[in-house]
Amino acid sequence: MRIPILKLHDCLLISIQWELDDATALQFQEDLLHKIHETSANGVVIDLTSIEIIDSFIAKVLGDVINMSKLMGAKVVITGIQPAVAITLVELGITLSDVMTAIDLEKGLEKLQKELGD
Repeated sequence: MRIPILKLHDCLLISIQWELDDATALQFQEDLLHKIHETSANGVVIDLTSIEIIDSFIAKVLGDVINMSKLMGAKVVITGIQPAVAITLVELGITLSDVMTAIDLEKGLEKLQKELGD
């Protein structure tokens, strides 16, 4: 299954609605990077509200997706991080120090729009 990537103005919105397996995570990484390139998106909001746990591979892919998106010039906001996901990321040493976070998708969009000067 592919994760839908929606375009809203100059931003991409992703709401991951199911637990990721390795193949889906890698496909998502590839799809998002192509979509950033194709649309010249300035911002990306990734909503993780439905994700209750992640393993080390998915955590690494998520960190890579964020860094790759930033390298391509897109600011990233992660929303809806559940407690277990936050714990896993920290325990694995995946730092999101330069990444904006928000409690939910609405707040994430607001934060991204402010950051982009809209």
